[in-house]
Amino acid sequence: MSKIALTERRNPATADIDLMDSFHIAKAINNEDKKVAIAIEQTLPQIGEAIEVIAQAFQKGGRLAYFGAGTSGRLGVLDASECWPTFGVEHGMVCGYIAGGDRALRFSIENSEDSTDLALQDLQSFAPTPDDIIVGISANGGPRYVLTVLEQAQKIGCKTIGISSNPEAKLQHFSDIFINPVVGEEAITGSSRMKSGTAQKMILNMLTTGAMVRIGKTYQNYMIDVRMVNEKLIDRGCRFVSEIAQIPYDEAKKYIELSGHKVKTACVMAIKNCSKAEAENLLNDKNGILRKVI
Repeated sequence: MSKIALTERRNPATADIDLMDSFHIAKAINNEDKKVAIAIEQTLPQIGEAIEVIAQAFQKGGRLAYFGAGTSGRLGVLDASECWPTFGVEHGMVCGYIAGGDRALRFSIENSEDSTDLALQDLQSFAPTPDDIIVGISANGGPRYVLTVLEQAQKIGCKTIGISSNPEAKLQHFSDIFINPVVGEEAITGSSRMKSGTAQKMILNMLTTGAMVRIGKTYQNYMIDVRMVNEKLIDRGCRFVSEIAQIPYDEAKKYIELSGHKVKTACVMAIKNCSKAEAENLLNDKNGILRKVI
């Protein structure tokens, strides 16, 4: 019998979970979840290195792509899809691919993780260049889909990042940076949508958020490139301008409208008492970094 991966082993702390009442089931799962952030803390040097590599790629016009199967793939697609509204980046700057395609987002297509052909198709669809960053995500780190993507990406000259909860993950051999949060056995044996999935979600948040901060997509901790596509986000943008420029909300709202619903432009217009065109020129001179303008 082959060695059982850590992500597939039985957790002694929850061996009797089927005898517990609802409160103690929740408590047992919560106790396991508490271990996730601690495990991630041990990987902060690798996460920091990955953030810097991604930020440098963005500054050169490169892109970021996540590849995963099952839960890992879904989380990659989720993180990628949130970058457009949160940071105002163009579609395609951050991409997410899941083995089995869009149908796999809603339905389990488990055999897709073993497909080399699907991996090659998805990588070809992304059309990577050496300026791009490829991230492979897998709890146990062994699906052929993810391994194929990472191996081919390295051959192309892309920087690769692997994320896995298994210290013996095969994907580390094809990863320039290996992020390995050792969260331990799952509360339900083999259910890597739990602690491993939580760890992946947290790490992906850190990678894109960190890289976006590094390239000037925030001012302090304000998401100043937010796309104001609904009432909530318009209100958020107005509040940001009000707080950053230290002006009343109603005045900030006027600047938002005059700026074409762009927080950074509105802030510069308010603080520098200038036109939209002048504000945009000032921002362009500083590569869109608001802190350098105001």
